[in-house]
Amino acid sequence: MSSSQPKQEAVHFYADGLKIAGHFTPAANTKPGTRNPTIVCIHGYTGRKEIYMPGYIRELSAAGFNALEFYHRGYGDSEGVKLRCKPWDQVTDIHSAVIYLRQRPDVDPDRIGLYGTSYGGSTGMVATALDETIRCAVAVGSFADGLRNSYNLRTYSDRLDWEEVKKIDRIERVMTGKSRRIPYGELAPSGRAERDSISTMYKVDEKYPEGYPIENSDHSAGFSPEKYVDRISPRPVLFLHTEKDTMVAVSESKHFYEKAKEPKKLIIIPKANHVDVYEPRNPEVFKVVVGHMIDFFKLNLR
Repeated sequence: MSSSQPKQEAVHFYADGLKIAGHFTPAANTKPGTRNPTIVCIHGYTGRKEIYMPGYIRELSAAGFNALEFYHRGYGDSEGVKLRCKPWDQVTDIHSAVIYLRQRPDVDPDRIGLYGTSYGGSTGMVATALDETIRCAVAVGSFADGLRNSYNLRTYSDRLDWEEVKKIDRIERVMTGKSRRIPYGELAPSGRAERDSISTMYKVDEKYPEGYPIENSDHSAGFSPEKYVDRISPRPVLFLHTEKDTMVAVSESKHFYEKAKEPKKLIIIPKANHVDVYEPRNPEVFKVVVGHMIDFFKLNLR
């Protein structure tokens, strides 16, 4: 595994007229004028890519891949309503990122792959299904259907209470133009390990004390990537998931795999949970996950 963080270039592009901010990291030890294979790296629901993405970028670069990471609209330095998560808007952001990459002289436009983590794998699969210039895609810990995934996060009685909260918020959005904001842990409840990571790794309350919009729940519930994943074939897909994930159940990747057509692969990491795939949380599981990813990209972006 590489130990040094590669040099990054601050970049931007536009999606629906909004300025999207990101970083481009070139493949390590590349010769000037070389067009290299490139991976679009998509962050998850919290948007804290600056915490969990660096390890993946470092290893992809060391393996000979350029990497583009960016904040979706509303996250980080990108323009848009703060922390609003509309999956179809994010699909547009991804497509814009691919168009941007294809204009760069150091990118091989015929060798662009995609890696999405958690929510980013869900939007990434749809983006890949609808853009044939993306050669292959990897989803790590991602849901295949937003409504089903939301049911997995709450008991029946808690869902009834949550539906009442959302009904009130829909009225307020219509009457005021704004969605009420709540802590991330209330918007996306999970098990003990993942709850702990919210404060110790993601640190979302520290970064975003205003909270996340309740409307995000409605947007996610209406998003079903499994309905599109079969369109990716004959391009290859890889689904990686941890066995003990309580933020996105491992059954979601199994649904993805069942709906996808060949060539496809599903790898389940035993005994690990959702946040173990990130280097700051579990370096050993991270090595396993990034190793599978790099093998996949080397095989399919030759």
